[in-house]
Amino acid sequence: MSSKSGPDLEAIRRGAADFLPKPMDRARLKKTLDKVATLNDQRRYVKALEEQPVKDLEFHGIVGESPVMLEVFDFARKVARHYTNVLLLGPTGTGKELVARAIHQISPVSQQKLAACNCSALVDTLLESQLFGHMRGAFTGATDTRQGLFEYANGGTVFLDEVSEMSLAMQAKLLRVIQNREIQRVGSPEVRQINVRMIAATNRDLRAEVLAGRFREDLFYRLNSIQIRLPSLAERLDDIPLLIQFFVKKCNREYGKNISGLTRRAETVLLEHPWPGNVRELENVVSSACITTTNNFIDLADLPEDLRTRPAGREDWKPLSLAVMRKLHVQRVLEMCHGNRLRAARTLGIGRTSLYRQLRRDSQDTGAHEKSRVAVA
Repeated sequence: MSSKSGPDLEAIRRGAADFLPKPMDRARLKKTLDKVATLNDQRRYVKALEEQPVKDLEFHGIVGESPVMLEVFDFARKVARHYTNVLLLGPTGTGKELVARAIHQISPVSQQKLAACNCSALVDTLLESQLFGHMRGAFTGATDTRQGLFEYANGGTVFLDEVSEMSLAMQAKLLRVIQNREIQRVGSPEVRQINVRMIAATNRDLRAEVLAGRFREDLFYRLNSIQIRLPSLAERLDDIPLLIQFFVKKCNREYGKNISGLTRRAETVLLEHPWPGNVRELENVVSSACITTTNNFIDLADLPEDLRTRPAGREDWKPLSLAVMRKLHVQRVLEMCHGNRLRAARTLGIGRTSLYRQLRRDSQDTGAHEKSRVAVA
């Protein structure tokens, strides 16, 4: 080796891509420059992904990369162009209104108005006036004539949140709108034609509400022509780190802060929380922590006390093998998907064949364990 090999190797250790000995070999020089250019392109691409991962995985304000959310995004894109009525189902805090707005934004009527109404926030008389409008003097306090949301959004979309909270009388009036696309202002005999798309949302099981006599069956079938179910946060745990990053960046913009993220122990606590309030609860926790922290990273002390406190029963925890943990997780996902193996495989991020192989292996292990127990007995 030449006397220059020492400095050359030191240059490589310090980050140089390569070194060329004299006399210069033009073919090797070109090959080395092409290699360096490719490496730089790859580094720029990786850096861009690290700086804007949320943007790449954002669907009109909704963040997610888990299989169940990608399925929701894909179905929303499919129905957006042709829907008349859509029913959104899912627990409170899962983002039903965000999905409704996304569907409107990618629909052919995106340039028209979107009107939203929370049906659980108003009594019947006010809800009827809000939706259909009223004439002057129609009731006490009606000092002028006003149009309702259906007229206001004519040509666009009306979003009815918590539609299951409507009384049966209001449900009958809504059914008329869906069937005939016509309304009557409160206190007016005139029938007005409208052309609106309708998106309804509820956190209740409407089939159970129909059986209980609290929701009209004919209205249910009208609304349920296209149904999109939004998963709880417990069904999309893979999205939690991405959502945390999204909310931290959002809080940085709103509060003028420069928070880099969460410490590992703080993130671990959030990953272990069951999140009964779903994405809305997670956003509130991150937002509160961003407000109170004085550091660049959110730590345990910045989280709400109920999250920092060790949950009851954690003292009974015992270590399990990865095989047992894998088996328990697969069983839990299958139960969550009501035994639908195709959906369970998508949620787990594996192929259906891999899931069948895992279930067969678990079944064989269980059978062998039972035989050993009998033999011992």
